[in-house]
Amino acid sequence: MSALPEFVLDPASMLRFSRMHDSDLDEVMAIELAAFPFPWTRPVFESTLTAGYDCWVARNDINALIGYFVLMQVVDEVHLLTIAVHPELHGRGYGRSLMDYLISLARGMRMQSMLLEVRPSNLRAVELYRRYGFEQIGRRKNYYAAPDNTREDALVMRMPL
Repeated sequence: MSALPEFVLDPASMLRFSRMHDSDLDEVMAIELAAFPFPWTRPVFESTLTAGYDCWVARNDINALIGYFVLMQVVDEVHLLTIAVHPELHGRGYGRSLMDYLISLARGMRMQSMLLEVRPSNLRAVELYRRYGFEQIGRRKNYYAAPDNTREDALVMRMPL
């Protein structure tokens, strides 16, 4: 999708960011299944790789995959399709490290803004996005599957880059 480096070491967090490959998908799926009540499937991740989206993983100093994100570029806007940190590692600043890195990637691609959808019930994520300057610009009714065959809205949030 873009001429970005294969991997980058973030000296502040000591995380190594690298492009996601098929060989990462077992670890990505382990996090996905632990992190989300209605996770993406492996074929969805495979299709993002095939489509050429910007798919990245983050590994710590012992090479354990701790998180990932997927970006889709649409003209001058980048859409954050998914982001996750292993739930056992929440509260350690890894989410901020992933956000810092993906925002720097988007700015490097000369994107004007970033868009995302998030469940209103995901309070931790909503607060993180607000701290980064995302503002709610809309709401998608019944966007997400929810327990007991119900649906949950999505908050649509955008931030200028």
